[in-house]
Amino acid sequence: MSTCAALVIATDCNARAVGRFLKTFSVLVHSVLPVWWGTRFSFSCLRSYYYSATETKLVVDTSRGERLRVNFDITFPSIPCTLLSVDTRDISGEQHQDIRHDIEKKRLDSHGNVIESRKEGIGGTKIEKPLQKHGGRLGKGEEYCGTCYGAEESDEQCCNSCEEVREAYKKKGWALTNPDLIDQCAREDFVERVKTQHGEGCSVHGFLDVSKVAGNFHFAPGKGYYESNVDVPELTAEGGFNITHKINKLSFGTEFPGAVNPLDGAQWTQPASDGTYQYFIKVVPTIYNDIRGRKIDSNQFSVTEHFRDGNVQPRPQPGVFFFYDFSPIKVIFTEENRSFLHYLTNLCAIVGGIFTVAGIIDSFIYHGQKALKKKMEIGKYR
Repeated sequence: MSTCAALVIATDCNARAVGRFLKTFSVLVHSVLPVWWGTRFSFSCLRSYYYSATETKLVVDTSRGERLRVNFDITFPSIPCTLLSVDTRDISGEQHQDIRHDIEKKRLDSHGNVIESRKEGIGGTKIEKPLQKHGGRLGKGEEYCGTCYGAEESDEQCCNSCEEVREAYKKKGWALTNPDLIDQCAREDFVERVKTQHGEGCSVHGFLDVSKVAGNFHFAPGKGYYESNVDVPELTAEGGFNITHKINKLSFGTEFPGAVNPLDGAQWTQPASDGTYQYFIKVVPTIYNDIRGRKIDSNQFSVTEHFRDGNVQPRPQPGVFFFYDFSPIKVIFTEENRSFLHYLTNLCAIVGGIFTVAGIIDSFIYHGQKALKKKMEIGKYR
């Protein structure tokens, strides 16, 4: 008997006589395969023991009065930053227009490259004293009260900035079609900035702090409009605004390990006419408890999309709108380590199961060969 055969006999897990081992090679196969499979599954069991498992639980969300942080990074390749406004509104009546805090806008050239910031030089164009409401220039010791150019609601009303003139026109339902004739706008260099940024795009990123109730936030040229207040953007390019956009990042709350945000990397290209692109988002409150006991309050969400053509009546405001609502169900993920007893039980079950099955197969083959040999001896098979 060779040394190799003797070694296999010594490690044979099947209760067979030595003579049987010498008569058939199948015992060798049935001894080696269980050891191989047992080793493989044992390492797999050991690996699952060292890594934590995640348990999932669904509960009713009973939280009240909470606020939510909306993180975003969106690129508009065809809308200048000067014309792009970020607005929010929710069903409780809370609304914010032209939000600027915690938001950064980056000017982009036609190739999508960030344009470097330019410092204002000395010795620029001389600006005259502001035009007063009575038509003359601001005199010495005189308080400034700018004209609203016919949109005043009272004799005491003053419009001291381009924004106040535009707001006064909006309340009247008038369109400010030629802002370069407005003294306040000219002084603020609004028109010049728009002309300078013609053909540029804008990258907007930051976060919004909103109440945890249904609402919307949107990116639109000019200030947003709410309810019956229709806001016609003051300056438009030929053919309307191009709201082509790419969502680089959009998430609600702090991200947790393994979180998937379905709109990350989403891109939409506007067809021939302008319009409104709408995202309808269902936010699912989520709590993630990691293995170190740290609690992460986060959210998951699903989304559907819709485009409203600008040629329909009433004409929709061009822009990208995100309408969000909250699910009443909260998901709780909890990382847990498996106990050593659990690992030991699984290991015994794996090893015992493998060798039990191997024994059944070995017994079937052995007795089959034995029966076949007897029949051959009595001449039934030649």
